Amino acid sequence: MNRIDTTFRNLAKEQKKALIGFISAGDPDYDTSLEILKTACTSGLDIIELGVPFSDPTCDGPVIQRASQRALKSGASLTSTIRLAADLRKVTETPIVVFSYYNPIFKYGLENLARDALKAGIDGLLVVDLPPEEAQPLSLALEETNIHIIRLAAPTTTSARLAKLVDGAGGFLYLISRLGVTGTGGLDFESIRSHAAQVRASCPLPVCLGFGISTGADARLLASCADGIIVGSAFEKIIEANLSHPGLPELVAELVEEFRDSLDSINSEPVGEGGSSGGLDKPGQ
Repeated sequence: MNRIDTTFRNLAKEQKKALIGFISAGDPDYDTSLEILKTACTSGLDIIELGVPFSDPTCDGPVIQRASQRALKSGASLTSTIRLAADLRKVTETPIVVFSYYNPIFKYGLENLARDALKAGIDGLLVVDLPPEEAQPLSLALEETNIHIIRLAAPTTTSARLAKLVDGAGGFLYLISRLGVTGTGGLDFESIRSHAAQVRASCPLPVCLGFGISTGADARLLASCADGIIVGSAFEKIIEANLSHPGLPELVAELVEEFRDSLDSINSEPVGEGGSSGGLDKPGQ
């Protein structure tokens, strides 16, 4: 079974929410990035989103854009991101999702990516700008790998569109919590809870919320209406503010622990409060 599926099943049994963390691969350099990832995994992350640095992002806010630029200057690429995943896999069974735009993947070659991602122990691909209507070549390349294609849904996604998004997808649904690009703050909690409940009622996959979740308090306020919380810019802010700090991995770990503690503080709340169980109890899921 795919590590992502196993993780969500285990969390559901424990009545816990997933903590998913986005880290730009190679920021600020390869070795430091690897240490940050290792420490984050041991500090409470359930799933790693390993961001492929890209020069022309369309959904990333300024914090992650700057992280990508730092990583690119240090020589990061899709090739080095896969190598980073392989090195991380040597020390952890934490699921790894590669977060990328389609251009680097297309240039790398779909068959090459499927082969190398499988060998590296990657569990999922989240391709931001690849709609399901254009995803068949990638789906076919991954057919024998058990690597999930993970899709995003927006606050404006309709029920009909949601059905298309989850068809052929796996792992979890990345539910964007607000319009616009990545970044912290600016969340309408009541609106997010309402939309998430609607999505979870019909989605066969676990539903995880991302974009704008900047503190443990944010995570706790939203956790009851989702199966997991995704944090990215908050981690990259810590990295950016402490690039030369010798204890940078530990500083990131402290923030991971803050989010972990906030999510675990709702452990006694009933599973599915604020929505359904995201399909975890449905046959065949």
